[in-house]
Amino acid sequence: MQVTMTVNDVEYTREIEGRLLLVHFLRDVLGLTGTHWGCDTSNCGTCVVWLDEEPVKSCTVLAAMAGGHRVRTVEGLANGAELDPVQQGFMQCHGLQCGFCTPGMMMTARALLDRNPDPDDHEIREAISGQICRCTGYATIVRSVKWAAAHEAAAANEAHANEAQAVTS
Repeated sequence: MQVTMTVNDVEYTREIEGRLLLVHFLRDVLGLTGTHWGCDTSNCGTCVVWLDEEPVKSCTVLAAMAGGHRVRTVEGLANGAELDPVQQGFMQCHGLQCGFCTPGMMMTARALLDRNPDPDDHEIREAISGQICRCTGYATIVRSVKWAAAHEAAAANEAHANEAQAVTS
């Protein structure tokens, strides 16, 4: 069967088997290996991507079901060479150790910050509760998300101040 979907703002049309999972389509067909394949049972969350702006576990979605939709992977977080604040936060606060869960955590964190730009620790932990990290104990992941939120708030405040200064000049 033929499937067409937009992945990270690029439209792809490919011939696939109807039973192909989205995680395998992304990794094996498109070569986007940032999305990790873990448990195949939706328990670990390493395969989280966005389907039309909603985080989904791509091991539970058939590629055919994503046809006609927009998919965003961890490779699509950065804006060219400029990392997303979530990616920067994970670097600054050491939000990863082995890195296996990191792409899914980042996609979930970005979705959280898009809905709630100032989450508290409990809200962050609740958002990532569907994902397993066997290395960090989650404290550095929470700090990474809080760093990203603070960084985005500071950037927004600076932009507003610059706009106000331009208007008064």
